[in-house]
Amino acid sequence: MGTTLDETMQWLERTGTARQKAELARYGIDAPKAFGVSVGALLRYAKARPKDHALAAALWKTGWYEARLLAAMLDDPAQVTRRQMDAWSRAFDNWGVCDTVVWHLFDHTPLAWEKTREYAAARPEFVKRAGFAMIAGRVARDRTSPDRPYLDLLPLVERGALDERPLVRKAVSWALRRLGGRSPALFAASTALAKRLAASADAGARWVGADALRAFGKGQPVEARAKKAAARKKAAKKKA
Repeated sequence: MGTTLDETMQWLERTGTARQKAELARYGIDAPKAFGVSVGALLRYAKARPKDHALAAALWKTGWYEARLLAAMLDDPAQVTRRQMDAWSRAFDNWGVCDTVVWHLFDHTPLAWEKTREYAAARPEFVKRAGFAMIAGRVARDRTSPDRPYLDLLPLVERGALDERPLVRKAVSWALRRLGGRSPALFAASTALAKRLAASADAGARWVGADALRAFGKGQPVEARAKKAAARKKAAKKKA
């Protein structure tokens, strides 16, 4: 028998602490309905339970911050629909919910590529952030796909860098830095884009470009990771 909504909400209430709740404000997360449960505790709770699409939907509807994080961790990516992704993304009200839902759920759905492009071109702040967080997440997990689909995302990154909102710009930079670490080809293309952005007349674009160049300019770590990723892809092809 699966865990019920009441049992889960009771666990959240018991586990939450005032200290952990205060930490949210320190990290710029505005969540009036929060219990104060750490992400680590949520991950352990979710790991000990089977995926449960119905429970995830019920948790999301409560509106509580940690309940929504847990919903992303417990949901079954195979059962997620376009309607659900659109409804949840429109309800994002802070970067903590946005990034957690993207990394633990949206990026694992069959709709991920489609929604990445759609959300990165959207106007609402956290929907747009979700698009670039999805790019960062996919780059981190996908070790074997060709570079071409990722190279094709760079124009989205270039346009996103013009957004005036800091939380969007930070996600754009995050995506660009992750893309640059994927392979030598993406390192070269991402570095070229970062240089263009750093020379832009737009202050936000300059910030994104400079932020990425700082990461790339730390030298070999980023380029070395890119080369290792290329080597992994080559090895995987040989095994296939």
